[in-house]
Amino acid sequence: MSKILMPNRRQFLHTTAGLAGAAALSGLLPAAPARAAGLTVGFIYVGPKDDFGYNQSHAEGAAAVKAIEGVTVVEEEQVPETVDVQKTMESMIGFDGATLLFPTSFGYFDPHILALAPKNPAVRFEHCGGLWTPDKPKNVGSYFGHIGMGQYLNGIAAGHATKSKKIGFVAAKPIPQVLLNINSFLLGARAVDPTITCQVIFTGEWSLAVKEAEAVNALADQGVDVVTCHVDGPKVVMETGAGRGMYLCGYHANQSALAPEKYLTGAEWNWAKVYTDMVKTTLSGGTIDNFVRGGLADGFIKMSPLGPAVSEAARTQFEAVKAEILKGGFAAIKGPLKDNKGKVVATAGQAFVETDVALESMDYLVEGVVGSTS
Repeated sequence: MSKILMPNRRQFLHTTAGLAGAAALSGLLPAAPARAAGLTVGFIYVGPKDDFGYNQSHAEGAAAVKAIEGVTVVEEEQVPETVDVQKTMESMIGFDGATLLFPTSFGYFDPHILALAPKNPAVRFEHCGGLWTPDKPKNVGSYFGHIGMGQYLNGIAAGHATKSKKIGFVAAKPIPQVLLNINSFLLGARAVDPTITCQVIFTGEWSLAVKEAEAVNALADQGVDVVTCHVDGPKVVMETGAGRGMYLCGYHANQSALAPEKYLTGAEWNWAKVYTDMVKTTLSGGTIDNFVRGGLADGFIKMSPLGPAVSEAARTQFEAVKAEILKGGFAAIKGPLKDNKGKVVATAGQAFVETDVALESMDYLVEGVVGSTS
């Protein structure tokens, strides 16, 4: 069973405070809101649920949770990374009786989740990203996936498709997860041709449609003929790139419908698997681990079907590498490898497998990436 939220959820605390004052004056208490039996789960998105990207991927996961018997799902979209998300979480806890929350955006963690978790010890706060550490509240958890492996596979498709030997990446912010995706994309392409370079442009925000379009056009003007991204809603990148004749590699969700002839493949989240597992653990009385990770073999990520523009040679290499990744222990970051400033980041024989936590503090771009983290 799912619940349709009214657009004034964030006004809940203000409204109920007014009701409480009126009740005190009249000698009456406001009626407590009705709550569903079983488990109530809250999902919070920073953007619209149909953005063809980050938020849509999480909403698809929430839709799978709705099918679980005994679970009520409450959702709110377009909640900014401000005190507004605290109000939304407080509303879901106080009004709906939610005891498991998935505030999905990176910026919701600090200070917002960290401010509310100690005040609500019976509520489980699960944050998407790599920010939980053992010094944080025990009712807070972190989950993420090894989607850099998906970007490595994107890179293989891109490496076969590029004619200019220049591929491009539109990114929001130079945080470790984004940097790993950029580096993996280039290294996948260089597994096809080691002379390929990748131009990266950072927009500065997770969702800035005008800057995303400008970035794609700037890349096209520089001769880039394949583009991917790490922004919340890849729709603008995909449509602008297709309009400039570029090949496309998707991210977060399947964007093939936006440009079916130009879409090569895409690295997608499979949050349905992650969320249903966590909800079932909670329903059975278990405790979700504070640090949850998984990759292609674990069902945390998946790849979009290969598009019509993918050559047979590309398909063969793509499927072979995908099979290797599915075995586990694959390393995109391995030596000898330098960053794009000449510093050694992996010596000969050294490899950082996809599960290596060192990757979650990545602060560099590898040799062959044109761009800067500063």
